[in-house]
Amino acid sequence: MKTQIPDSIKAELPQNTWGKVLGTTPIIMTVIATLLAGIASSEMTHAQYDRSLAAQLQSKAGDQWDYFQAKKLRGSLQQNTLELLEASLAVPELDARTFQTVLAKLHLPAPDETLAALVKAQLPAVPPGPGIAANVQAAVDALATLKPEADVAALLHQVTDADLEAAMTEAKGQALAFDNAVKPVNANFDHLAKILDQPGADRAVVQSFTAAHLRFGAAVYDAQARLNQVVGYIFELQVRKSNASAERHHQRSGRFFYGMLAAQMGVVISTFAIAARQKNLLWSLAAAAGLLAVSFSAWVFLRM
Repeated sequence: MKTQIPDSIKAELPQNTWGKVLGTTPIIMTVIATLLAGIASSEMTHAQYDRSLAAQLQSKAGDQWDYFQAKKLRGSLQQNTLELLEASLAVPELDARTFQTVLAKLHLPAPDETLAALVKAQLPAVPPGPGIAANVQAAVDALATLKPEADVAALLHQVTDADLEAAMTEAKGQALAFDNAVKPVNANFDHLAKILDQPGADRAVVQSFTAAHLRFGAAVYDAQARLNQVVGYIFELQVRKSNASAERHHQRSGRFFYGMLAAQMGVVISTFAIAARQKNLLWSLAAAAGLLAVSFSAWVFLRM
């Protein structure tokens, strides 16, 4: 449907570019209002998506913290059992020579990593990865030291989603690499425990092996807890990042909505001007409907 500007109004408008702009004001304001309404709706959709994503990430963060707590609890149980064993029995310290002698009698080799793990509670080495970016690490440290939310938000503002994703990949990779490095050592421990759990085994050696095994297990669980704690902190940063993005889109949606109301007001005013000049009933009804819509929107905003 093509809108025609009445000839009488055209005659009163300057016959230049500015006059043409004034004559098409209702059309321009309608287009702008429609455009701003679409943008406001799009921004609100983005805000809802980010809120939903934040909720999903928070669920994953909760699972990660449960996993971290399980590792800490198992490490504490291992340490408490070791302390009870050492308090109730005079457990001789397991030295490398004694352990190698026992293995020789059983005709078993002594893997270096297993020997170091038993005698020194030495954890297996894991090749270092590329590391977490400095800006992400600063935000993680702020969370870990319970810095105010404003400080965390300021640091997080300098971190991109890609930075967090790369940090998450690195943290999970280090945790997985450590788990894989520990598996063969634990397999050797289980094998030795079955061999030593036989009639006629030297009880002092068995007690020493048990204490060393508990000491190593506590160290492993503590290391796994710390590695998974970093993963949990990065999840928390992702939650905050998504919530901050949702809040930004929500604010933008509100401001675009105010712009749409202003454009609609322009349409109403220009329509009233045309209706007053032409004394046209249909134009007057359109202007009244627009004014009613703007008034109702203002009432909803102020009262509800």
